[in-house]
Amino acid sequence: MKEKKETKTVSDGVSEFRKLFEGITALGVKSFTLGPTLGTGTFGRVRLVTFTHNSKPFYFALKMLKKTEIIRLKQVEHIKAEKSILSRILHPFIVNLYAAFQDEKNLFMLMEYIIGGELFSQLRKVGRFSNDTSRFYAAEIVLALEYLHEKNIVYRDLKPENLLIDKEGHMKITDFGFAKHVEDRTWTLCGTPEYLAPEIIQSKGHGKAVDWWALGILIYEMLAGYPPFYDENPFGIYQKILAGKIEFPRHFDVNAKDLVKKLLLADRTKRFGCLKAGADDIKKHKWFKGMDWTKVLNRELKPPFVPAYQAPNDTSNFDKYPDSVEDRNPPQLKDKDKEAFADF
Repeated sequence: MKEKKETKTVSDGVSEFRKLFEGITALGVKSFTLGPTLGTGTFGRVRLVTFTHNSKPFYFALKMLKKTEIIRLKQVEHIKAEKSILSRILHPFIVNLYAAFQDEKNLFMLMEYIIGGELFSQLRKVGRFSNDTSRFYAAEIVLALEYLHEKNIVYRDLKPENLLIDKEGHMKITDFGFAKHVEDRTWTLCGTPEYLAPEIIQSKGHGKAVDWWALGILIYEMLAGYPPFYDENPFGIYQKILAGKIEFPRHFDVNAKDLVKKLLLADRTKRFGCLKAGADDIKKHKWFKGMDWTKVLNRELKPPFVPAYQAPNDTSNFDKYPDSVEDRNPPQLKDKDKEAFADF
């Protein structure tokens, strides 16, 4: 029953477009009109693209990844896992995948275009968020993480740079490059230093608990304007995380402080989100008192901030990037490497 409600709250357009793109046999980069770059990464970039259907333009974000770079950096399994996970999920607070395809040199993932840009930009602009604003964003993230965990997916990269704001002001989690289907534990060291749970740093094997730790870091950062464990170099950050000393600014709401402490427990067996009641312990915490979780899921609560934009293809909420020359002509793939992406 729960699953049905979740799917219904997501724009029906996602399922419709997934079906439409599935039916296009020669779907490729030429099916779209390429627009400006929205972001760049190790393997390539994300561009705004236009797809015309029934004479009407629709806008998407196209993730373009160079095969040679993926192979060079030994990230083939990570990329395939990302595509596999995204094709199995559909949620109102996650950037949804519409289609995946490839050509000789690149892999492509066609995603929702989220017009408001990163939460990170908004946080830097205002310095820190109010208690109510932080609680609104945290509530939507709690539901997204709960949904992923029910499917045994650990996200592993929660941070303001990976949270986008949609046109109505709601949260959208993006970048599933570190996400993994985990039944019990995994041992890969990955994530952003400030957000790493102690068990990742200590290579003890980790699971869903690392996402709840990261939520504690995020709530702190939204309310304070900076993360609780900070240092100039990663090693210093790790030392502070393992020492576990948290200093709270004076203005910090007392209930928020209590929840952050319960999420930032080094002992996973006592960490909120990991106990018998799971995410319900977080949802029933005093900081979320009076929160109508059905309304949260149905996107019925009024967002604290609605991004400004002129048109559905406006990119003004993203940084400007120069067009890449090598994008047009990435190096040729060796024959033995072509097999690596056969099932993408």
